[in-house]
Amino acid sequence: MKKKASVLIAGLFAIALLAFVPKTTTNDPWPVPDAYKTKVNPLKGDAASVATGKTLYNQHCKSCHGAKGKGDGPKASQLDTDCGDFTKDLAAQTDGALFYKTFEGRKDMPSYKKKIPDANDIWAVVNYMRTLK
Repeated sequence: MKKKASVLIAGLFAIALLAFVPKTTTNDPWPVPDAYKTKVNPLKGDAASVATGKTLYNQHCKSCHGAKGKGDGPKASQLDTDCGDFTKDLAAQTDGALFYKTFEGRKDMPSYKKKIPDANDIWAVVNYMRTLK
């Protein structure tokens, strides 16, 4: 009986330690269909578009991606995947790829096709994301 209790306590201790293991920050590659990779943003990155994008970003994205796009929003630590740092990660991605990822979502990243149903508004968010440095 004493041995069973020791094993049980050791098991519970091991489970408790797992809570302190940092989550993995590596994300699986996020494939983007070719049709989206080459899609051109129909909006100019002008002040009006960026302002619209900022408003929508603050409403829908900031809680996870952070105010400056560094992936440090208040909800980021609750996610299973890393939000990424837009100030570093966006340069290699096309506007079409960013639109696709926002529109479709994946894993912890929700789809915004219903939350932001106007495609031009998603393009405006992409324009705002490009300003994060």
